[in-house]
Amino acid sequence: MATGRSPFRIGIDLGGTKTEALLLDPDGGVVLRERRGTPLCHGYEAIVTSVAHMVRSALPRVMHGAPVTVGIGIPGSVDPVTGLVRNANSTCLIGRPFQADLEEELGRPVGMRNDADCFTLAECRLGAGRGQGLVFGVIMGTGCGGGICIDGVVREGPQRIAGEWGHFSVDPLGADCYCGNRGCVETKISGSGVEAAFARTYGERLSMDRIVAGSREGEPRCRETFEQFLDDFGRCLAGAISLLDPDVVVLGGGLSNIDELYTTGIERVRRYVFHDKLTTPILKNSLGDSAGVFGAAWIGV
Repeated sequence: MATGRSPFRIGIDLGGTKTEALLLDPDGGVVLRERRGTPLCHGYEAIVTSVAHMVRSALPRVMHGAPVTVGIGIPGSVDPVTGLVRNANSTCLIGRPFQADLEEELGRPVGMRNDADCFTLAECRLGAGRGQGLVFGVIMGTGCGGGICIDGVVREGPQRIAGEWGHFSVDPLGADCYCGNRGCVETKISGSGVEAAFARTYGERLSMDRIVAGSREGEPRCRETFEQFLDDFGRCLAGAISLLDPDVVVLGGGLSNIDELYTTGIERVRRYVFHDKLTTPILKNSLGDSAGVFGAAWIGV
């Protein structure tokens, strides 16, 4: 965008369950914030249409003649060579030219990055990771992702997969993952992964919210599943901390609202981390469980 004027910024955070739109004015103030369900069950074309509609709905709130950028955070990444989406837990996006199709639909360029990168950027600029050297940002929701911010700059890497801890294979005998591996972090500590584990064990499907509530109420099946989730969280995050030794870990996504992550979960991290005294702060995000929409707005073009 070639202009010396500060733009309005539209950000879209595309999740597996919900999609959120944000419009920031040139001073960074929130003009509009909207959530709606992601039409995942209706397929790829419905998602393109829905995201384009949310962008168009924000445009009338932009001051007439003012510059505006658009940025999209997605649960995957865009291959820098082919332009196709890969590694997306919303699997209907995989192999699709999502960025190009949105640009054609809207008649304008859009920025697009991994949603965990957008979340990490937001928390580094304004949130719980502000002022820290190396921040590991974690999204735990329908899927599970991560981002790395070093001295205020989010690291993508040449393959755009930096921080993508959701597809560490931590259990070779574990459940199949859509990525083609078995026992990935995402199969262990995402909402969809825990729900699938409960269904495999007990032949009944419960939502993650219900599993958590049932555990707190003392229901044996829910309690066992939830305890396994907390143990898996500790083991998985301890591995990432041992690898990166970050100054801070910031948790985001819907599951970051689970209070036990910051008590029992941290105790489990201490059990598994490669150090006898864990000093790494493991913090809840301070911008809300959908902080990534701010990062999406900031990466817009």
